[in-house]
Amino acid sequence: MSRNTLAALALLTLCATAHANDAPAAAEAPAASDFNLTANVTLASQYRYRGLMQSNNQPAVQGGFDLTHASGFYLGNWNSSISWLGDTNSEVSAPVEMDFYGGYKGSLTDNVPIDLGVLQYYYPGDYPSGYTSPDTTELYAGIGYGPVMFKYSLALTNLFGFADSKYSQYFDLSGNVDTGIWGLTVNAHVGRQIVRNVDNGSYTDWKLGLTKDFGQGLSVSLAYLDTNADRAVYTNTRGRDMGRATGLLSVTKAF
Repeated sequence: MSRNTLAALALLTLCATAHANDAPAAAEAPAASDFNLTANVTLASQYRYRGLMQSNNQPAVQGGFDLTHASGFYLGNWNSSISWLGDTNSEVSAPVEMDFYGGYKGSLTDNVPIDLGVLQYYYPGDYPSGYTSPDTTELYAGIGYGPVMFKYSLALTNLFGFADSKYSQYFDLSGNVDTGIWGLTVNAHVGRQIVRNVDNGSYTDWKLGLTKDFGQGLSVSLAYLDTNADRAVYTNTRGRDMGRATGLLSVTKAF
């Protein structure tokens, strides 16, 4: 190989190296977002809320989404088919419950979670003149220890259509214990609903059940629920005791 050829190769190598040094650095991977969006859909054998019938023992379709931030703040929406408003007044047509909520979840110390927020229950539909709106706004505060959570809710409006029931309260003690066997979790709950200015409107409800986690966001729950709600107050126009004992089966898929 001639001296001229070697010189030319050396020059090309220097040029290539110079261009490589001048080339822009490879693009960095985008930083992970501080926001996380999840969704869920449920098919339930019926809808019960605080122990009371919401779908007259008929199946219910439910679902919603949650937007959370790394700081602990969150927003969400949850919806369900219902019939209880029409079941208690034939002039009402309101087949859907829509819940909107926002708050903050964090920890006071290790193993002591807290949850603070506001929840709006909204029931779009047609109502007769003079009907007390069932739409309800509640503030809530929860504190836990391990698998147990205590939550307190205070209604800032009338409670679910009860006239003059502002500042009604609900006390909720719940526990979810992972058995470590077959993906089974034991679910237990007892609650006390205080309804202001409604004779015999207050009651206690309780639940005991199991949830099976199948992975990939799929779970199945089976529970027994009961209340001591006064039948004279909580019997609908179809003659059904809205707080009577029942079993409830549900299938949930989270995304």
